Amino acid sequence: MGLKALCLGLLCVLFVSHFYTPMPDNIEESWKIMALDAIAKTCTFTVMGLGKRLRRTYAEQRAFDFLNRWTANTLDAVVVGVDYRLAPQHHFPAQFEDGLAAVKFFLLEKILTKYGVDPTRICISGDSSGGNLATAVTQQVQNDAEIKHKIKMQVLLYPGLQITDSYLPSHRENEQGIVLTRDVAIKLVSLYFTKDEALPRAMRRNQHMPLESRHLFKFVNWSILLPEKYRKDYVYTEPILGGLSYSLPGLTDSRALPLLANDSQLQNLPLTYILTCQHDLLRDDGLMYVTRLRNVGVQVVHDHIEDGIHGALSYMTSPFYLRLGLRIRDMYVSWLDKNL
Repeated sequence: MGLKALCLGLLCVLFVSHFYTPMPDNIEESWKIMALDAIAKTCTFTVMGLGKRLRRTYAEQRAFDFLNRWTANTLDAVVVGVDYRLAPQHHFPAQFEDGLAAVKFFLLEKILTKYGVDPTRICISGDSSGGNLATAVTQQVQNDAEIKHKIKMQVLLYPGLQITDSYLPSHRENEQGIVLTRDVAIKLVSLYFTKDEALPRAMRRNQHMPLESRHLFKFVNWSILLPEKYRKDYVYTEPILGGLSYSLPGLTDSRALPLLANDSQLQNLPLTYILTCQHDLLRDDGLMYVTRLRNVGVQVVHDHIEDGIHGALSYMTSPFYLRLGLRIRDMYVSWLDKNL
Protein backbone atom coordinates (compact mmCIF):
# COMPACT_ATOMS: atom_id res chain seq x y z
CA MET A 1 0.00 0.00 0.00
CA GLY A 2 2.85 2.38 0.90
CA LEU A 3 4.61 1.69 -2.38
CA LYS A 4 1.42 2.40 -4.35
CA ALA A 5 0.92 5.68 -2.51
CA LEU A 6 4.54 6.64 -3.17
CA CYS A 7 4.22 5.84 -6.87
CA LEU A 8 0.98 7.81 -7.09
CA GLY A 9 2.64 10.74 -5.36
CA LEU A 10 5.58 10.64 -7.76
CA LEU A 11 3.23 10.54 -10.74
CA CYS A 12 1.37 13.57 -9.39
CA VAL A 13 4.64 15.44 -8.95
CA LEU A 14 5.71 14.57 -12.51
CA PHE A 15 2.29 15.60 -13.82
CA VAL A 16 2.31 18.94 -12.04
CA SER A 17 5.91 19.68 -13.05
CA HIS A 18 5.09 18.93 -16.69
CA PHE A 19 2.14 21.34 -16.86
CA TYR A 20 3.23 23.86 -14.24
CA THR A 21 3.43 27.48 -15.41
CA PRO A 22 4.92 30.18 -13.16
CA MET A 23 2.34 32.83 -12.26
CA PRO A 24 3.10 36.55 -12.75
CA ASP A 25 3.11 38.56 -9.51
CA ASN A 26 -0.01 40.57 -10.34
CA ILE A 27 -2.25 37.57 -11.05
CA GLU A 28 -5.38 37.38 -8.89
CA GLU A 29 -6.45 33.95 -7.55
CA SER A 30 -3.11 32.56 -8.68
CA TRP A 31 -3.59 29.08 -7.20
CA LYS A 32 -6.96 28.70 -8.89
CA ILE A 33 -5.53 29.89 -12.21
CA MET A 34 -2.61 27.50 -11.78
CA ALA A 35 -5.06 24.60 -11.38
CA LEU A 36 -7.21 25.72 -14.33
CA ASP A 37 -4.08 26.15 -16.44
CA ALA A 38 -2.99 22.58 -15.68
CA ILE A 39 -6.47 21.27 -16.50
CA ALA A 40 -6.63 23.22 -19.77
CA LYS A 41 -3.21 22.02 -20.89
CA THR A 42 -3.99 18.44 -19.91
CA CYS A 43 -7.20 18.50 -21.94
CA THR A 44 -5.42 20.08 -24.90
CA PHE A 45 -2.56 17.58 -24.65
CA THR A 46 -5.02 14.67 -24.51
CA VAL A 47 -7.22 15.87 -27.37
CA MET A 48 -4.30 16.72 -29.64
CA GLY A 49 -2.46 13.56 -28.73
CA LEU A 50 -5.43 11.37 -29.58
CA GLY A 51 -6.15 13.31 -32.77
CA LYS A 52 -9.79 13.80 -31.85
CA ARG A 53 -12.00 16.55 -33.11
CA LEU A 54 -11.17 19.92 -31.54
CA ARG A 55 -14.49 21.04 -30.16
CA ARG A 56 -15.58 23.39 -27.43
CA THR A 57 -15.37 21.87 -23.99
CA TYR A 58 -18.47 21.51 -21.79
CA ALA A 59 -17.15 24.22 -19.47
CA GLU A 60 -16.78 26.67 -22.38
CA GLN A 61 -20.22 25.85 -23.76
CA ARG A 62 -21.76 26.36 -20.35
CA ALA A 63 -19.88 29.61 -19.80
CA PHE A 64 -20.90 31.17 -23.11
CA ASP A 65 -24.49 30.00 -22.82
CA PHE A 66 -24.45 31.74 -19.43
CA LEU A 67 -22.91 34.88 -20.94
CA ASN A 68 -25.43 35.03 -23.78
CA ARG A 69 -28.36 34.59 -21.41
CA TRP A 70 -26.91 37.15 -18.99
CA THR A 71 -26.47 39.65 -21.82
CA ALA A 72 -29.96 39.07 -23.19
CA ASN A 73 -31.61 39.45 -19.78
CA THR A 74 -29.52 42.43 -18.66
CA LEU A 75 -29.94 44.41 -21.86
CA ASP A 76 -33.36 43.09 -22.90
CA ALA A 77 -31.69 42.19 -26.17
CA VAL A 78 -31.87 39.43 -28.76
CA VAL A 79 -28.62 37.44 -28.58
CA VAL A 80 -27.71 34.88 -31.25
CA GLY A 81 -24.85 32.40 -30.83
CA VAL A 82 -23.38 30.86 -33.98
CA ASP A 83 -22.49 27.16 -33.84
CA TYR A 84 -20.08 27.13 -36.78
CA ARG A 85 -18.27 24.10 -38.17
CA LEU A 86 -15.06 23.22 -36.38
CA ALA A 87 -11.55 22.17 -37.33
CA PRO A 88 -9.95 19.82 -38.11
CA GLN A 89 -12.92 18.15 -39.79
CA HIS A 90 -13.71 21.43 -41.52
CA HIS A 91 -11.02 23.80 -42.71
CA PHE A 92 -11.15 27.48 -43.64
CA PRO A 93 -13.28 29.00 -45.15
CA ALA A 94 -16.05 26.83 -43.64
CA GLN A 95 -16.07 28.71 -40.33
CA PHE A 96 -16.12 32.14 -41.98
CA GLU A 97 -18.87 31.06 -44.37
CA ASP A 98 -21.01 29.81 -41.48
CA GLY A 99 -20.55 33.02 -39.53
CA LEU A 100 -21.31 35.22 -42.52
CA ALA A 101 -24.36 33.15 -43.50
CA ALA A 102 -25.77 33.41 -39.97
CA VAL A 103 -25.31 37.20 -39.86
CA LYS A 104 -26.75 37.75 -43.34
CA PHE A 105 -29.78 35.63 -42.43
CA PHE A 106 -30.28 37.53 -39.18
CA LEU A 107 -30.12 40.85 -41.07
CA LEU A 108 -33.01 39.88 -43.36
CA GLU A 109 -35.97 42.21 -42.93
CA LYS A 110 -38.37 39.40 -42.07
CA ILE A 111 -36.07 38.02 -39.36
CA LEU A 112 -35.45 41.41 -37.78
CA THR A 113 -39.19 42.03 -37.75
CA LYS A 114 -39.96 38.59 -36.36
CA TYR A 115 -37.71 39.12 -33.33
CA GLY A 116 -38.41 42.83 -32.91
CA VAL A 117 -34.81 43.88 -33.57
CA ASP A 118 -33.91 47.49 -34.31
CA PRO A 119 -31.67 47.25 -37.42
CA THR A 120 -29.74 50.36 -36.32
CA ARG A 121 -28.65 48.72 -33.04
CA ILE A 122 -26.83 45.53 -34.04
CA CYS A 123 -23.48 44.42 -32.61
CA ILE A 124 -21.18 41.53 -33.51
CA SER A 125 -18.92 40.22 -30.77
CA GLY A 126 -16.56 37.35 -30.07
CA ASP A 127 -13.58 36.29 -28.02
CA SER A 128 -10.36 34.54 -29.09
CA SER A 129 -11.09 32.56 -32.28
CA GLY A 130 -14.67 33.87 -32.08
CA GLY A 131 -13.13 37.34 -32.11
CA ASN A 132 -11.36 36.39 -35.32
CA LEU A 133 -14.66 35.41 -36.95
CA ALA A 134 -16.46 38.47 -35.60
CA THR A 135 -13.74 40.70 -37.07
CA ALA A 136 -13.71 39.02 -40.46
CA VAL A 137 -17.51 38.92 -40.77
CA THR A 138 -17.84 42.59 -39.77
CA GLN A 139 -15.29 43.56 -42.41
CA GLN A 140 -17.26 41.63 -45.01
CA VAL A 141 -20.69 42.99 -44.02
CA GLN A 142 -19.57 46.62 -43.84
CA ASN A 143 -17.95 46.46 -47.28
CA ASP A 144 -20.72 44.54 -49.07
CA ALA A 145 -22.97 46.97 -50.92
CA GLU A 146 -25.66 44.29 -51.32
CA ILE A 147 -26.20 44.00 -47.56
CA LYS A 148 -28.72 46.69 -46.61
CA HIS A 149 -28.37 46.75 -42.85
CA LYS A 150 -24.94 47.37 -41.35
CA ILE A 151 -23.33 46.71 -38.01
CA LYS A 152 -23.50 49.50 -35.40
CA MET A 153 -20.48 48.22 -33.48
CA GLN A 154 -18.18 45.28 -32.93
CA VAL A 155 -16.77 43.93 -29.67
CA LEU A 156 -13.53 41.94 -29.87
CA LEU A 157 -12.27 40.28 -26.70
CA TYR A 158 -8.61 39.14 -26.82
CA PRO A 159 -9.05 38.25 -30.52
CA GLY A 160 -6.65 36.22 -32.65
CA LEU A 161 -6.24 38.21 -35.87
CA GLN A 162 -3.07 37.04 -37.63
CA ILE A 163 -0.44 34.34 -37.93
CA THR A 164 1.62 36.09 -40.59
CA ASP A 165 4.28 36.74 -37.95
CA SER A 166 4.40 33.95 -35.38
CA TYR A 167 7.05 35.60 -33.24
CA LEU A 168 5.56 38.79 -31.87
CA PRO A 169 6.67 40.16 -28.48
CA SER A 170 3.57 38.65 -26.85
CA HIS A 171 4.49 35.28 -28.38
CA ARG A 172 7.95 35.48 -26.84
CA GLU A 173 6.76 36.65 -23.44
CA ASN A 174 4.01 34.04 -23.26
CA GLU A 175 5.71 31.16 -25.06
CA GLN A 176 4.87 28.94 -22.08
CA GLY A 177 1.85 31.06 -21.23
CA ILE A 178 -1.14 30.53 -19.01
CA VAL A 179 -3.85 28.39 -20.69
CA LEU A 180 -2.44 29.05 -24.19
CA THR A 181 1.18 28.33 -25.09
CA ARG A 182 2.87 29.26 -28.36
CA ASP A 183 3.20 25.63 -29.38
CA VAL A 184 -0.47 24.86 -28.71
CA ALA A 185 -1.61 28.03 -30.48
CA ILE A 186 0.45 27.15 -33.55
CA LYS A 187 -0.96 23.64 -33.61
CA LEU A 188 -4.55 24.81 -33.26
CA VAL A 189 -4.22 27.58 -35.85
CA SER A 190 -2.54 25.26 -38.35
CA LEU A 191 -5.45 22.82 -38.03
CA TYR A 192 -7.73 25.65 -39.13
CA PHE A 193 -6.08 25.34 -42.56
CA THR A 194 -4.72 21.79 -42.89
CA LYS A 195 -3.84 18.57 -41.09
CA ASP A 196 -0.41 18.56 -42.73
CA GLU A 197 2.26 18.70 -40.01
CA ALA A 198 4.56 20.68 -42.31
CA LEU A 199 2.62 23.87 -41.56
CA PRO A 200 3.10 23.96 -37.76
CA ARG A 201 6.75 23.01 -38.21
CA ALA A 202 7.26 25.98 -40.52
CA MET A 203 5.22 28.26 -38.26
CA ARG A 204 7.42 27.47 -35.26
CA ARG A 205 10.38 28.78 -37.30
CA ASN A 206 8.31 31.72 -38.61
CA GLN A 207 8.96 30.50 -42.14
CA HIS A 208 5.45 29.56 -43.27
CA MET A 209 4.41 32.52 -45.40
CA PRO A 210 4.46 32.09 -49.22
CA LEU A 211 6.99 33.90 -51.41
CA GLU A 212 4.41 36.31 -52.82
CA SER A 213 3.27 37.59 -49.41
CA ARG A 214 5.93 40.15 -48.46
CA HIS A 215 3.58 43.06 -49.30
CA LEU A 216 1.36 41.94 -46.41
CA PHE A 217 4.03 42.32 -43.74
CA LYS A 218 3.30 46.05 -43.36
CA PHE A 219 -0.12 45.17 -41.97
CA VAL A 220 1.38 43.19 -39.08
CA ASN A 221 4.68 45.01 -38.55
CA TRP A 222 4.70 45.14 -34.76
CA SER A 223 7.75 47.42 -34.68
CA ILE A 224 5.50 50.17 -36.06
CA LEU A 225 2.02 49.15 -34.91
CA LEU A 226 2.69 48.24 -31.27
CA PRO A 227 2.90 50.96 -28.63
CA GLU A 228 6.46 51.33 -27.37
CA LYS A 229 5.47 49.91 -23.98
CA TYR A 230 4.89 46.51 -25.58
CA ARG A 231 7.79 46.56 -28.05
CA LYS A 232 10.29 46.76 -25.17
CA ASP A 233 13.79 45.81 -26.33
CA TYR A 234 12.70 43.18 -28.83
CA VAL A 235 14.27 43.36 -32.28
CA TYR A 236 11.99 43.10 -35.29
CA THR A 237 12.90 40.71 -38.09
CA GLU A 238 10.65 39.88 -41.02
CA PRO A 239 9.21 36.37 -41.27
CA ILE A 240 11.21 34.21 -43.67
CA LEU A 241 9.40 33.50 -46.91
CA GLY A 242 8.99 30.16 -48.61
CA GLY A 243 9.74 27.78 -45.75
CA LEU A 244 6.62 25.78 -46.64
CA SER A 245 6.96 23.63 -49.75
CA TYR A 246 3.43 24.39 -50.92
CA SER A 247 1.11 27.40 -50.83
CA LEU A 248 -2.02 27.69 -48.69
CA PRO A 249 -4.28 30.47 -50.01
CA GLY A 250 -5.77 30.98 -46.54
CA LEU A 251 -2.46 32.32 -45.24
CA THR A 252 -2.88 35.48 -47.34
CA ASP A 253 -6.67 35.79 -46.99
CA SER A 254 -8.04 38.55 -44.73
CA ARG A 255 -11.18 36.48 -44.17
CA ALA A 256 -8.97 34.10 -42.21
CA LEU A 257 -6.50 36.67 -40.87
CA PRO A 258 -8.37 39.98 -40.54
CA LEU A 259 -5.25 42.03 -39.76
CA LEU A 260 -4.30 41.53 -43.41
CA ALA A 261 -7.24 43.67 -44.56
CA ASN A 262 -6.08 46.81 -46.36
CA ASP A 263 -6.88 50.31 -45.13
CA SER A 264 -9.77 50.82 -47.52
CA GLN A 265 -11.50 47.75 -46.04
CA LEU A 266 -11.00 49.09 -42.52
CA GLN A 267 -12.28 52.61 -43.17
CA ASN A 268 -15.91 51.49 -43.26
CA LEU A 269 -15.84 49.68 -39.93
CA PRO A 270 -18.14 50.72 -37.07
CA LEU A 271 -17.45 51.79 -33.50
CA THR A 272 -15.14 49.12 -32.09
CA TYR A 273 -14.43 47.90 -28.57
CA ILE A 274 -11.26 45.84 -28.14
CA LEU A 275 -10.15 44.19 -24.91
CA THR A 276 -6.64 42.81 -24.56
CA CYS A 277 -4.93 40.92 -21.73
CA GLN A 278 -1.34 41.38 -20.64
CA HIS A 279 -0.51 37.72 -20.02
CA ASP A 280 -1.89 36.51 -23.34
CA LEU A 281 -0.15 35.12 -26.39
CA LEU A 282 -2.69 36.96 -28.60
CA ARG A 283 -2.25 40.32 -26.85
CA ASP A 284 -0.37 42.01 -29.69
CA ASP A 285 -2.95 41.07 -32.33
CA GLY A 286 -5.55 43.20 -30.56
CA LEU A 287 -3.07 46.01 -29.88
CA MET A 288 -2.04 46.21 -33.53
CA TYR A 289 -5.68 46.24 -34.66
CA VAL A 290 -6.37 49.16 -32.32
CA THR A 291 -3.55 51.10 -34.01
CA ARG A 292 -4.60 50.22 -37.54
CA LEU A 293 -8.25 51.15 -36.97
CA ARG A 294 -7.36 54.46 -35.35
CA ASN A 295 -4.96 55.22 -38.20
CA VAL A 296 -7.84 55.12 -40.69
CA GLY A 297 -10.26 57.09 -38.51
CA VAL A 298 -12.36 54.31 -36.95
CA GLN A 299 -13.56 55.11 -33.44
CA VAL A 300 -11.98 52.57 -31.07
CA VAL A 301 -12.39 52.04 -27.34
CA HIS A 302 -9.58 49.92 -25.92
CA ASP A 303 -9.37 48.30 -22.49
CA HIS A 304 -6.21 46.51 -21.43
CA ILE A 305 -6.33 44.14 -18.46
CA GLU A 306 -2.94 44.18 -16.75
CA ASP A 307 -3.67 40.98 -14.80
CA GLY A 308 -5.63 39.40 -17.66
CA ILE A 309 -5.10 35.95 -19.17
CA HIS A 310 -6.33 34.35 -22.35
CA GLY A 311 -9.74 32.71 -22.25
CA ALA A 312 -10.87 34.35 -19.00
CA LEU A 313 -14.49 34.45 -20.17
CA SER A 314 -14.50 30.65 -20.23
CA TYR A 315 -14.37 30.76 -16.44
CA MET A 316 -17.61 32.40 -15.33
CA THR A 317 -19.59 29.50 -13.90
CA SER A 318 -19.08 27.12 -11.00
CA PRO A 319 -16.86 25.22 -10.43
CA PHE A 320 -14.65 26.86 -13.11
CA TYR A 321 -15.03 30.50 -12.23
CA LEU A 322 -12.58 33.35 -11.78
CA ARG A 323 -13.21 36.86 -10.52
CA LEU A 324 -11.30 37.96 -13.63
CA GLY A 325 -13.88 36.28 -15.88
CA LEU A 326 -16.75 37.94 -14.03
CA ARG A 327 -14.97 41.30 -14.20
CA ILE A 328 -14.55 41.06 -17.98
CA ARG A 329 -18.18 39.94 -18.31
CA ASP A 330 -19.33 43.04 -16.43
CA MET A 331 -17.09 45.33 -18.50
CA TYR A 332 -18.46 43.79 -21.71
CA VAL A 333 -22.13 44.03 -20.74
CA SER A 334 -21.74 47.52 -19.25
CA TRP A 335 -20.12 48.83 -22.43
CA LEU A 336 -22.89 47.32 -24.54
CA ASP A 337 -25.51 48.85 -22.27
CA LYS A 338 -24.02 52.34 -22.66
CA ASN A 339 -23.36 52.18 -26.41
CA LEU A 340 -25.82 49.83 -28.06
